[in-house]
Amino acid sequence: MTDLQKNSAQLSKSWDIVDGKKLSKTFEFKGFLKTMSFVNAVAWEANRVMHHPDMEVSFNRCIIHITTHDEGNILTEKDIELAQRIDGLF
Repeated sequence: MTDLQKNSAQLSKSWDIVDGKKLSKTFEFKGFLKTMSFVNAVAWEANRVMHHPDMEVSFNRCIIHITTHDEGNILTEKDIELAQRIDGLF
């Protein structure tokens, strides 16, 4: 088992691996301000580690997609680590 497989096994079960290339998870909130607070916290953390997810934001929901763009849109350790950091914000 590779390190990537070991670390991805430690992710919360609510993260989906899409096409073996990216992580995806939907976060739901009670309202707009809670959603935006979360989005801003994710942006802050992502910028801190210089690994930026794609986010779809609506009134009470944020869908996050993580892949390593500079490696050709594949799943890497950086994606697993960012997903774990994001889980810590929720």
